[in-house]
Amino acid sequence: MKQGKKKLVWQQFLGTAFMMLIGAVCGFIVVRYIDRSSADTPLYQNILSLVGLFLGMYVAFFFHIIVHEAGHLVFGLMTGYQFSSFRIASFMWLKENGKLKLKRLTLAGTGGQCLMSPPDMKDGKIPLVLYNLGGSFANVIIGALFLVGYWFCPNIPFLSPILLIFAAVGFMTAMMNGIPMRMGTVDNDGYNAFALPRNREAVEAFWVQLKVAEQSSKGVRLKDMPAEWFAVPTDEAMKNSMVATRGVFACNRLMDEERFEEADALMAHLLETDGGMVGLHRDLLVCDRIYVELIGENRSRVVERMMTKEQKKFMRAMKRFPSVLRTEYALARLWERDAAKAATIESEFEKVAKSYPYPHEIDSERELMRIAERTGCATAAHAGERHPDG
Repeated sequence: MKQGKKKLVWQQFLGTAFMMLIGAVCGFIVVRYIDRSSADTPLYQNILSLVGLFLGMYVAFFFHIIVHEAGHLVFGLMTGYQFSSFRIASFMWLKENGKLKLKRLTLAGTGGQCLMSPPDMKDGKIPLVLYNLGGSFANVIIGALFLVGYWFCPNIPFLSPILLIFAAVGFMTAMMNGIPMRMGTVDNDGYNAFALPRNREAVEAFWVQLKVAEQSSKGVRLKDMPAEWFAVPTDEAMKNSMVATRGVFACNRLMDEERFEEADALMAHLLETDGGMVGLHRDLLVCDRIYVELIGENRSRVVERMMTKEQKKFMRAMKRFPSVLRTEYALARLWERDAAKAATIESEFEKVAKSYPYPHEIDSERELMRIAERTGCATAAHAGERHPDG
């Protein structure tokens, strides 16, 4: 277990190092350009150029996120996948009743995501490598085009360093996503492309994950999807991060079915197991465990033990995610006994619900909030019986 943690820390450090390297390379290009400016260039012009180039660097980051996700889309279509959803930052486009609609979804640690409906499995196989690495390929191709542009006009003021910045960001983004590693809360594309073909169960788990996303976009709740998709893998199998996702889905389905004791037992087991579950899923499962404890025994020491500093930080970062808002509502209602705060959280939940891409998930979370509300009312009534006025 210690070896696994050391490996994860090293991979997370590598991801951070890549981000720092991208910034350093772009900074070098900017400084080099300013340093080569003519001595007769007015100071204000140098300042404007400096500001413009730094803004260009941020535009380049955003531009290559779009390029990256578009690469997944194009290479996915080329290998038999069908469009399901396309997200940049918190803006998400998905098909709803055959029409493309704009929704909002924020996932901590991810700048974008392209999800596609996979082709049918044949002999336990589906096309994997091009779909996963398509984003990195697109970054390399577009980065190379910017580099060619710089090659033909290396001395044009402002334009030449911008072209070089866009090229550098493209190549570095491709490396950051294409070199296999776990970065923060998610596995990168290279990690998936490298790990999936080596593991038949992982391939099936990848297929299931995309099918769940496809059905979700069609408004199907987890409890109404095929039960075999949610079979819990063995602990050994779940050392693979993609296989571990099926275990997470099994917990999510039990929550949707309101089988809370079973869900809590499975979540506790998964969280204690030295598996491949990514940080995002771990933190969301802790949110669900907090909720289950609140509507059940509601033991302060248990809630406090789960509400660690790291968990609170995660929940703040995911404050617009429905299951996090539902847990915050239960905390306000059942732990803090603050009805006004609970009402404010519910109001925020309804704002999120209007643009959330999966209405069926909103329905499920509303039902869980009503359970918390009923539990709070029952607790208050019971307390009133024990301590009557007068």
